[in-house]
Amino acid sequence: MLTATHSKTTAHGQLIDNENVYLADTVLAGTAMCFDFGEQRIGVAIGEHIVAQAQAITSISNESNSVRFNKIAELVAEWQPSLLVVGLPLNLDGEETPVTQLCKKFARRLNGRFNLPVILIDERYSSVAASELLKQAGVKGRAQKIHLDQMAAQTILQSYFDSI
Repeated sequence: MLTATHSKTTAHGQLIDNENVYLADTVLAGTAMCFDFGEQRIGVAIGEHIVAQAQAITSISNESNSVRFNKIAELVAEWQPSLLVVGLPLNLDGEETPVTQLCKKFARRLNGRFNLPVILIDERYSSVAASELLKQAGVKGRAQKIHLDQMAAQTILQSYFDSI
């Protein structure tokens, strides 16, 4: 059950930290796990703050919330992140969309379930950048579909690393 959300805006995005567990020294020395939230799929990427290099790892298909969060729990147990990063979908003009609220709810659930700080990062253009990266790797057209969400998560996480 979630309690009142402690959130503040940082230089890198909006921080959600219900338990005040964000300790900069710990977070910046650890692993970051990033999610590109979507109603159909959630892309996942991972990276170490020390190296500041993001890597796409998987996509989680649209299933029940319990199945999604069980898969996320497995990834959290495997990778032991100190920070979760979530791409925040906004219109091109910066306004929120209906998916923005779903994404914020997802981020609050991540924070509540895993007791890890979550940073929301503006994800505008991440899918376009991910598609371009896939084209450069020789993946085109429909073949991109299965990789696009995890590549978008990689792009979002790399954006976060580049901001610090």
